[in-house]
Amino acid sequence: MSKSPITTHILDTAIGRPAAGVRVVLERQSAGSYATVGEGVTDGDGRIGDLMKAGTLVEGIHRLTFYVGDYLKDSGRRGFYPQIPVVFEIGATDEHYHVPLLLNPFGYSTYRGS
Repeated sequence: MSKSPITTHILDTAIGRPAAGVRVVLERQSAGSYATVGEGVTDGDGRIGDLMKAGTLVEGIHRLTFYVGDYLKDSGRRGFYPQIPVVFEIGATDEHYHVPLLLNPFGYSTYRGS
């Protein structure tokens, strides 16, 4: 079985654990607007490995939106960012793109992982 060409995971750096139960939406930009191409909820390890079907990736601007507000609220914490949009550009459709999120209630960091 082929893997999703785009994957993600979230690590809650404030508690040193994966962020489980976070909804994530993947969109592709076309003609100035975004269309959903995949979505999921992070598993117990904070990962989503099946955002989209293999062979469906196209070049262009994509956006992952991490809906972290409910996750933080459910863990008894207030956060500053209820949603975190991460916009990135796909150039080569034969590569794998892993876009992790390092999260704490008042900040975040992201990078292209492997």
